[in-house]
Amino acid sequence: MRLVIQGSAIRLQQLTHIHQLASAQQQQFIQVGEQAYLLPNQQEISLELRAFCQEQQIDVALVHDQHNLNHLGLAVMDMDSTLITIECIDEIADMQGLKPQVAAITESAMRGEIEFAESLRRRVALLQGLEASTLQRVIDERLQLSPGAQEWIAACKQHNIKTMLVSGGFDFFAERVKAMLGLDVAKANSLEIVDGRLTGRLLGNIIDAQAKADYLERFRQELGLRQDQVVAIGDGANDLKMMSAAGCGVAYHAKPVVQQQASYALNHVGLEGLAHLFAPLSSASTCH
Repeated sequence: MRLVIQGSAIRLQQLTHIHQLASAQQQQFIQVGEQAYLLPNQQEISLELRAFCQEQQIDVALVHDQHNLNHLGLAVMDMDSTLITIECIDEIADMQGLKPQVAAITESAMRGEIEFAESLRRRVALLQGLEASTLQRVIDERLQLSPGAQEWIAACKQHNIKTMLVSGGFDFFAERVKAMLGLDVAKANSLEIVDGRLTGRLLGNIIDAQAKADYLERFRQELGLRQDQVVAIGDGANDLKMMSAAGCGVAYHAKPVVQQQASYALNHVGLEGLAHLFAPLSSASTCH
């Protein structure tokens, strides 16, 4: 296994101290990004090392050697608050003056307190009568890719890793994000629109936690990949089944329940951190 550390601005003193805490002896840090480094042949993260990194706002992970870009074949990602910075339904609601009510239900669902499908029905019902043009306004005025999203997808393409967005949000936004990033597949829920207005209902089956896992599994089998060749990235309780279905799961700026169950967690860097987390040793350069 390898120890991977990354942050917004890692200083030499921090590197030196982490090296001492890791008892790395003959091993040297290998640089895998502008502010990302790894130590090969590590077995554990001491409590002292973890506490230091947390205090210094440095992401630290002990990564299995097989979890690298040369080995992976499929990356499956959540959309809202993962590939993009917003929760689309909260922003739609904000344009109706309903954001507090909808955001409260969103937060509760993300923490795993309300079953997702029920929470989604409740939130969508609040949007009844809204002009459909509001969806485009959210894209034009508020939708932004998360920092590092383009770098992460570029790394996937460079290593022939298929990319899939699976969202409990809405296909109107998922298709836009798919086009912006050049993703291979996007799956999301469909809002019912009649006479240019939202009816407050959804079309078809709801994409909930189990559906996310099922889509991952189906695409994995289509591609002829093993489970250990799949990584899933998400931030909410609705992503946990999808992450369990993958060979490894990454909690991205996630709720505590997700961080506890994920293989790895990124709290301080952007999505470019995924490329560093899974950087193959062959692409690295030794730091002296």
